[in-house]
Amino acid sequence: MSDGASQTRDDRGRRRFWRRHALLPAIAFAAVLAIVLAGDLDLRIADALFFNQSTSEWIGAYTWWAYDLIHTGGSAFIRLVGIGALVTLALGFWLPDWRRYRRAAAYLALGLMLVPTMVATLKQVTNVDCPWDLDRYGGERPYVRLLADRPDELPRGKCFPGSHSSSGFALMAFYFAVRDRRPRCARWLLAGAVLIGTVFSFGQQARGAHFISHDLTSAAIAWFLLLILWRLMLDPDRQKKS
Repeated sequence: MSDGASQTRDDRGRRRFWRRHALLPAIAFAAVLAIVLAGDLDLRIADALFFNQSTSEWIGAYTWWAYDLIHTGGSAFIRLVGIGALVTLALGFWLPDWRRYRRAAAYLALGLMLVPTMVATLKQVTNVDCPWDLDRYGGERPYVRLLADRPDELPRGKCFPGSHSSSGFALMAFYFAVRDRRPRCARWLLAGAVLIGTVFSFGQQARGAHFISHDLTSAAIAWFLLLILWRLMLDPDRQKKS
């Protein structure tokens, strides 16, 4: 195959990659979020699935499965995964056979730290309430739709995006870490990460900590941050040029 044909094939592959991993996910997220906002699905889903009107309580409030298992246990699991990535990175400097894992381990460790940190930082500035703070659900604050103008006299809200779910969605880093070598395995890892992030989201929404829009946004932030980080650290094309 000539160099020109090879270059054309590579260019097509890059365009296909960015279309699948950047353009289409961005369109999908924007469309889903627009549907959630237009249909008031934050409230509809919370009312239908997570808030018990007869007892005026969230179905996951004070439960072992929502707090101890999904929240506390889930956080411990993510920390263990992050520690494992750091240990692998450290061993890569000491053991010759582990050197090939250093870059991927560094990517995983950084991704697992960066995504929750970014989301936690955004929570401090977005000024959005948790569902459990709303008078509709036994709290003291009025409901203000996402992206709507919030009255200045209200206390600052610190619940958007969803922090706990972001740590689960950060596991999508495993997809990017192995996709260039083992694409089939990467797809299974991606499915597992999305499942864990969804379970984390379910637990927090069941406790009244977040609406679905909060966790959808966390998933999008995780995906695009990890994509950017992959470009900086793991992209084979970038490594060839450096």
